[in-house]
Amino acid sequence: MKMNTDLHAHYRQLLGLSEGWKVIEVDLDLAAKQVFLQLEWEVGRQGPCSKCGKLAAGYDHLEERTWQHLNTMQFKTIIKACVPRVDCKADGVVAMRIPWAEPKTGFTKLFESFVIDVLKASQSVDAAADLLGLGWDQVHGIMERAVRRGLERRSVEEVKHVGLDEKNFMKGQSYISLLNDLDEARVLEVAIGRDERAAEWLWDSLPEKQRGLIEAVAMDMAKSFKKVTEKAAPQADIVHDKYHIVSHLNDSVNEVRRAEHKELLSQGDETLKGARWLFVMNSMDMKPHQKAAFADLKYAALNTSRAWAIKELFLSFWTYHYEGSARKFFRKWFGWASRCRLKPIIKVARMIKNHFENILNYLKHPITNAVSEGLNSKIQTIKANARGFRNFANYRTRILFYCGKLDLNHA
Repeated sequence: MKMNTDLHAHYRQLLGLSEGWKVIEVDLDLAAKQVFLQLEWEVGRQGPCSKCGKLAAGYDHLEERTWQHLNTMQFKTIIKACVPRVDCKADGVVAMRIPWAEPKTGFTKLFESFVIDVLKASQSVDAAADLLGLGWDQVHGIMERAVRRGLERRSVEEVKHVGLDEKNFMKGQSYISLLNDLDEARVLEVAIGRDERAAEWLWDSLPEKQRGLIEAVAMDMAKSFKKVTEKAAPQADIVHDKYHIVSHLNDSVNEVRRAEHKELLSQGDETLKGARWLFVMNSMDMKPHQKAAFADLKYAALNTSRAWAIKELFLSFWTYHYEGSARKFFRKWFGWASRCRLKPIIKVARMIKNHFENILNYLKHPITNAVSEGLNSKIQTIKANARGFRNFANYRTRILFYCGKLDLNHA
């Protein structure tokens, strides 16, 4: 069914076509519920090169292509056009830049922006594909292009505090490493593995100028992260994450408890039965019956109670504001911990002492990887919605799309 010229002009305005492009035909297929828009470039007119954007003389035309556009009154709308080629002085004979779509895609920019909105709302590629009547590969391709655009735009932004963290990827010893912007609570980049190569990949993803503006980096005490960071961002202070340190302390208390519980059971004493979580929980999180059960245990003449007291005292370190006071506190604490004759506690105390200068940086930069843990929770949801990932590249794309806070839409 042919439409009149007024309708052609109407669609030209809706598509936002630049000068030189016109709608020459509008066909409506009622049975298939589709609208076909035939576009044409003005003969003899110069057009923009798809590589450099400069105007160049027309050369010939490529074969007709189609692009899916936003629906018109629930009718699937398809754009058809033979894209001209231009003879560019800088780039030779290349396809002309078209205003409604990126090169080598089957969708218009407006349609891709709509798909991005659906992806954000549904939190699932499979769900978005079903809702839009598209294939998984088509939707994922739109997501990949959106992430690429977002990363290109982000390269000029200032980042001051970052966190390096790791997360399990697949079953077994399979990990990914993440570089997170702690101030904006977003993922900056993802790398496979948790070794020096992974850390180098993460740092290399940031432009040199951007790396030079980073003031502090939160991380655990892994040597690989620290070594690469000192080289990639030498001006940044390394702050060993307090939650990892507390985790090490809790593990040491639990190790003391396990050994003591085993020894007590051999004597028929069940004092420590069911007490595992009581010695590592925050008292503020305890329920009344747990507080009652722990009231006597924490002051009992037990190795576990002594280990718990040493662990609890160290938590006071994070409340100090002045370096001199913090150093004085640590010397006293370390003296007690190193003489306690509890091997797990002594081991952790020595580890803390070996990394103390970077732990002390917390007073100057009170940052932690708590933000990273929050992002890890979101990533776990992404992983669950996708029923897991076998392909790291797809996993990375999904993480950056949903957790990168990128500017994803077309300009």
